[in-house]
Amino acid sequence: MLVPFGARQTITHTKNMDNYTIVSMKWGTKYGGDYVNKLYNMARRNCTLPFKFVCFTDDASGLDKNIDARPLPPMDLPDGKERGWRKLSIFQKNSGLEGRVLFLDLDTVIVGNIDDFLTMDGKFIAIKHWKPSETQSIGETGVFRFEAGAHPDLFEHFMANMDEVKANNRHEQAYVISTLHKRGELSFWPEKWMPSFKYNCMRPFPLCFFQEPVLPEGAKMIVFHGNPTPDQAMRGEIKGIKKLFRHVITPKWLKENWR
Repeated sequence: MLVPFGARQTITHTKNMDNYTIVSMKWGTKYGGDYVNKLYNMARRNCTLPFKFVCFTDDASGLDKNIDARPLPPMDLPDGKERGWRKLSIFQKNSGLEGRVLFLDLDTVIVGNIDDFLTMDGKFIAIKHWKPSETQSIGETGVFRFEAGAHPDLFEHFMANMDEVKANNRHEQAYVISTLHKRGELSFWPEKWMPSFKYNCMRPFPLCFFQEPVLPEGAKMIVFHGNPTPDQAMRGEIKGIKKLFRHVITPKWLKENWR
């Protein structure tokens, strides 16, 4: 069920379930194996529940031996800007995933206990977008949770109607969020769990040149999207023209957690 913006959310949890899987995907060269290893290490340090960590990838070199590295699920995509469509492949019936699945984008930084992300009730739980719009949609799929095998039609419909879906949706997350919203199957993580580094942590101009980004109270994961990435933030780097009025001083809490 969709929780309206600003509404107080009642959270219920499923107990005594021990079939949990945390999943990430890595393809191309944007992120190296160190991102996967750090994500696994952060999950291991911040979760008291038993879980399997799976990474679907086209290059498993350098991954921690405790990570279950698997080939990318088959998906015939044309050349061109990808915009995250490959993530839909984990909804296939033959994905090989079981139980309750928590998907994490590689640039997620875990800063607190994440047990609740595995036990919180909901058919499909995603990030509430900090600045929703017609192009960005009302939600983000950087961190989402679902039951394995529950949404194969998301993949099947896309593959059968690829041009139409792409024409009506800017990217994968807009397609997923809008589809599940219409069905009444979408809910969101509590906002305080999922602050955006860009919108909720970085200081406004000109304070950003003198003060470190803040770690918001109650945060469990910090969501990086766009510029900067976690490694850029670690180097105190902002790319492009935005560096003239945006700056990041490497925060101590990022050094402590992103490892």
